[in-house]
Amino acid sequence: MKRHLLLSATTAAGLLVLTACSGSSDATEPSDTGSGDVAAGTTAAEAGSALDLAGVCPATVVMQQDWQPEAEHGAMYQLVGPDYEIDTDNKSVSGSLVVDGTDTGVDIEVRPGGPNVGFQPVPALMYLDEDITFGAVNTDAAIAAHEAQPTVAVTSQMTHSPQILMWDPETYPGATTIEEVTSQGAVVVTSGDVIPALLAETVGFDLAQSDTSYEGTPARFVSDTTIMQQGFATAEPYIYENEIAEWGRPVGYQLMSEVGFSIYPEPLAVRADKLEELSPCLELLVPIMQQSQIDYLADPEPTNELIVELVEAYDLSWTYSAGVAAFSAQAQLDEGIVTDDPASGVFGQLDPDRMAEIVDTFAPLLEAQGTITDAGAVDPEALYTNEFIDTSISMGE
Repeated sequence: MKRHLLLSATTAAGLLVLTACSGSSDATEPSDTGSGDVAAGTTAAEAGSALDLAGVCPATVVMQQDWQPEAEHGAMYQLVGPDYEIDTDNKSVSGSLVVDGTDTGVDIEVRPGGPNVGFQPVPALMYLDEDITFGAVNTDAAIAAHEAQPTVAVTSQMTHSPQILMWDPETYPGATTIEEVTSQGAVVVTSGDVIPALLAETVGFDLAQSDTSYEGTPARFVSDTTIMQQGFATAEPYIYENEIAEWGRPVGYQLMSEVGFSIYPEPLAVRADKLEELSPCLELLVPIMQQSQIDYLADPEPTNELIVELVEAYDLSWTYSAGVAAFSAQAQLDEGIVTDDPASGVFGQLDPDRMAEIVDTFAPLLEAQGTITDAGAVDPEALYTNEFIDTSISMGE
């Protein structure tokens, strides 16, 4: 089992050769066949309504994720209609863009990231492929790319990062925080040096305890119970207890968002140079995406079935069970990962003060790594807009 090898692939960005994706089409048969232009089992959007995207949005709205299909991406997959087709060569799924049984008149294509795209950062993919409408761009990735591949986030999907550091509760009995474990000398194993650098600033972490050799597998954690290792609250606690026989028990962990890892995880972003052109579409589509996340978490099982089907069809090293998917959806709620914006009470809205704090925290770290050249040149207000947010949408209503 491998998962995100880096916070958002930012520290590896300079090592990647940016090459466009290509491949022959090998699509499966549609799971259901519609009549005319409307997917079977759906109704056409009323002309001129908020769900009528035809002629306003691209004929195919292409959404680029940063990793393999998983429940954290539920809002995107929630919109894939029943007439979907799976392209097993290019690793994508496409179909009518459907909102609660209404065909919007355009199609959607969701593309996974990670090994499917040579681990290229999402902003790089967006600038290589003009067809990509939205990318899931972590805020630190947006900062890393702001000089050459600027993007603008238009709505958040998860409010707080699911990133965790985890430890063996039997080795560190009673520990409930990262600081309590690191103070006992635990080596922190990560796949990049952003986490250690952040911990050094927030919890007084000794960088001599840092090990950046994590490769995404459980072998090290299982064999050395003294270490602390990166993971995700939406996956590893379930996987280690239920799917890794060599472990088979709970892990202790704390959310990184509680110790300064303040980024917005995977907010939907567009290329900065396409913002004006896409504005009429975004006025309709951003509220749809706000509501889609809420609808997904209210009834995740149908979309989770699609997510698991896609993982199996793509047939890569990534494995993802229905159990993990169900756990993830619930954890997104239970852990407060998906909530209304605390500042405004609006779901999907980005907080200006938090965006400024993110830049203040991460731009200097990325400059120190050589990822960007001038932390002071990063303008928080250029990284996002709330212009298209429907302020009436919240999880409480």
